[in-house]
Amino acid sequence: MTPSSRPLAVVPTTDPDPHPQLAAAPQGPTTLSRLAGKRVVVLNWRDVHHPQAGGAEVYMHRIAVRWAQAGAAVVWLTAAVPGRPAREVVDGVTVVRAGGPLSVYARTAFALRRSVGEFDYLVDCQNGIPFFSPLFVDRAKPVVQVVHHIHQEQFGTRFGPVMAAVGRLLEGPVSRAVYRGRPVVAVSPSTREGVRRRLRMRGPIHIVPNGLDATSPIRAPRDPDPTIAVVSRLVPHKRVDLLLGQLVPVARAVPRLRVDVVGDGPERARLQGLAAELGLADVVTFHGFQPDHARDALLERAWLTTSTSDAEGWGLSIMEAAAHGVPTAALDVPGVRDSVVPGRTGWLVGKAADFGQALIGALDELSDDVRVRELTEACQAWARSFGWDRSAELLAGVLLGAAPQAERDARGARSDIGVVAELARPRNWNAAGWTLRPTDQVRVHGDRISLLLTGCDDTDAKVVLRRLGVTDARVRLADRFDLLVGPAGIPDAVRADRSGPAAIVEEAG
Repeated sequence: MTPSSRPLAVVPTTDPDPHPQLAAAPQGPTTLSRLAGKRVVVLNWRDVHHPQAGGAEVYMHRIAVRWAQAGAAVVWLTAAVPGRPAREVVDGVTVVRAGGPLSVYARTAFALRRSVGEFDYLVDCQNGIPFFSPLFVDRAKPVVQVVHHIHQEQFGTRFGPVMAAVGRLLEGPVSRAVYRGRPVVAVSPSTREGVRRRLRMRGPIHIVPNGLDATSPIRAPRDPDPTIAVVSRLVPHKRVDLLLGQLVPVARAVPRLRVDVVGDGPERARLQGLAAELGLADVVTFHGFQPDHARDALLERAWLTTSTSDAEGWGLSIMEAAAHGVPTAALDVPGVRDSVVPGRTGWLVGKAADFGQALIGALDELSDDVRVRELTEACQAWARSFGWDRSAELLAGVLLGAAPQAERDARGARSDIGVVAELARPRNWNAAGWTLRPTDQVRVHGDRISLLLTGCDDTDAKVVLRRLGVTDARVRLADRFDLLVGPAGIPDAVRADRSGPAAIVEEAG
């Protein structure tokens, strides 16, 4: 691994520190500050004011706002929204709207052709079908593709056989050819695995997880009765119908059970009818879309939240519940398995047929006040490990590290392996004196330093460390926790079960 010539970027500490026992990193340049004065174009099917906006739009918006605050000029190209102007500034980001759900692609391609040379970096957000921006911009322009989850199976739930096949072709072989060698950002290890195995993309894939808005560390009083809160868009792939079917035995086994479903979508009427058919009309309440304060009020009083989705890029609603101290019972599927730490922040269930019994067991555990306190502490500690400032830094690092196409082709594909190096803090150490890739991370805690080096194995890492003047370090392969929360590692409240039989620990790559 050859370090870049740029100074080391220090992991930001502007978010609430998830590890209060760690001292702040010394003052040094941040990756985010290096975007000041740069022009960044974001391509996304929707923006946060679109009526169908979801977690993918929130993710990019939270990051883009921080780039704008750091001095970057950010332009967001997206589809038109009824009632919103064609051009407006939202939280410092210039949003330009044109076209409908499909014509937005042609309109965006035209805008890129017309503005060649007028930006420094481009972020292409894939929502099943990307914008294929490398076809419309100069070959040397840095283009980074952001993938939240894989849609190969979901095309069949939304379209007929012909259109579903076209969707799978565009997301798979066509995208693979167009984005060849371009950096890809995945929001979780599961998504990265899907990009490698399902889409067979061979270029560098970086993990930039979702952040989370800060919430009060105080757990609101729970409802006295067993209560499940489900926050979800009511669309087929969320499989709320599966949850309703599994609730039948739960309602018989758990007296005074109540289930609050918060969210709206095309499936709502069918799901309400199904709940009535199953005899759950007095158990399940469909609240529809709710403003944030009303949603949070229902969530805070819940004992448990659930996820029966067929796949996610990342369990954003799971993490929002965790921030309130609410654990999750979820089916073990991609994305979700990254956001739940089994035995510490919730339960993962392998088979859909076992979900009802798992809910009964979880609610039984949650009747124990001591166990509730343990879960609450772990959930909130886990949630505090994710901040939007860090996400903005990491994605900025991928932009800065995006090399011209010719250089990438010569270098070939990079490994997904990452390495954590832990070492004693050198005397008179100065962050600006080290040079690493923009995508590498460093965290200082007391007299120790933790480094997360991307795209190299332990042998490569030792070469890099020697170049930095480090001769004594503990080096290990990064696991999914390191990739998600950084080299400082997971909080002690979550770590307690890390090596237990139910914990998920994988080597990167």
